[in-house]
Amino acid sequence: MPLRVIAGSAKGRKLKLVPGEGTRPIMDRVKEALFSILGREIFDAVMLDLFAGTGSVGIEALSRGASHVTFVDSDRAAIQTIHENLKIANVADRAQVRRGDALELLKQPPPRPFDLIFIAPPQYKDLWIQTLQALEKNHTWIPAGTNVIVQIDPKEKQDLALKYLETTDQRQYGKTLLLFFEAKNAEES
Repeated sequence: MPLRVIAGSAKGRKLKLVPGEGTRPIMDRVKEALFSILGREIFDAVMLDLFAGTGSVGIEALSRGASHVTFVDSDRAAIQTIHENLKIANVADRAQVRRGDALELLKQPPPRPFDLIFIAPPQYKDLWIQTLQALEKNHTWIPAGTNVIVQIDPKEKQDLALKYLETTDQRQYGKTLLLFFEAKNAEES
């Protein structure tokens, strides 16, 4: 299945897949639905794409007007693919690519404030839960108003007791579930 940019400045550009079986790119209809939900919020947004894989979601955000995206993945092949896809989409000037462990990164202070954090970890390892817990533990990553979106298989869904992140929506598209959270003020919790 070809991977492509759906809309914006890079519309129609075909992106490369990460070699091997380690990543599961987001399907076009899920990506289209995600950005339809985000709407105008993506304009000038600063985004963090954790477990970025091909970089497809962050590149779509850049194509649609996000001001900056930081891509994080631990896999060397994924990092190489993200760099290649940023060149294909001609949006590399507004991106930073970091190779490393997302959970380790979240223990550090954030390099900048992010409006949107997208989390699409490898499936069935509870990494999405660990990532939300890491954000909660170091909540300087999620000041009030930060939107966090998690992409998982519906079978992975669990209710979590979260202090700073409030569930605002969830949408299922076949075997993909998108969970939407918004950070609230620490004083409110």
